[in-house]
Amino acid sequence: MPETITAIYENGVLRPLNPLSLNDGETVEITIVAEVSQEELKGDRETSMMRAFVGGMRLPKKQGKLDRAELIKRAQQWRELMQKMEPLPGKPLSEMVIEDRGPW
Repeated sequence: MPETITAIYENGVLRPLNPLSLNDGETVEITIVAEVSQEELKGDRETSMMRAFVGGMRLPKKQGKLDRAELIKRAQQWRELMQKMEPLPGKPLSEMVIEDRGPW
């Protein structure tokens, strides 16, 4: 069963901070993921927001509920976009699955 542990790397050896549920000589596969501090996460979030802003993506100006007029405007824009889209070629996935199942 998969188990996530925390370990410290010291003198070329990974030392688990808590006992493991392994038998002696048992082979395991290890994936190394370095822990990230909250300060590093905060920096990543700020960097991502700055990249999005510089790249032309607009961040919301206000938080909270949208007024009715804005919701109507967005719904209309969505409808117009959907009307411009062409249907995908081929059969729908649901039909292909039904065909693959064969007769009941």
